[in-house]
Amino acid sequence: MVRSDARENRARILAVAREALAEDGSTSMNQISQRAGVGAGTLYRNFPTRESLVLAVYQDEVARIVDTVPDLLARMPPLEALRHWTIGLVEGMRRKHGLGDALGPGAHQAISEQSYGPVIAAITQLLDAGKKDGTIRPDADPGDFLQLTGALWRAASTPEDRAPHMLALILDGLRTHR
Repeated sequence: MVRSDARENRARILAVAREALAEDGSTSMNQISQRAGVGAGTLYRNFPTRESLVLAVYQDEVARIVDTVPDLLARMPPLEALRHWTIGLVEGMRRKHGLGDALGPGAHQAISEQSYGPVIAAITQLLDAGKKDGTIRPDADPGDFLQLTGALWRAASTPEDRAPHMLALILDGLRTHR
């Protein structure tokens, strides 16, 4: 059983690292421990390498995004929930891209492999809710949807943010036309 202060330290380190690495991918482990208000020993006990810290930041971000699905579906119709969730996913992709400087190619692959399953499961849950209520086409595929959303974070990075328009087109393509 992990002590509550150890859990709090780990959560604080992750929060600080997420923010610091998004601002500057070359932020050092020492700078992160200082900003988090923990000693180097605490940081390295939780995250023995820089890559392990960055991977944990990604995993935490994916879990945060995935965990919003039930609440969104409880509060809004499936297509609207999918729109809101996808906007959060695009924001996460943008942050992930900003953190990318802090990782080597092997870690990029590990992130993709670790996040694919949970993200596909979340998309499946959203699509299934829309299929059940008849608002989303029965042939809508979670893998196709994820691939289409990959272009949205790039569109959101341009001076004229095209992501909302592109997302509207994607969602319109999912809609059943009665």
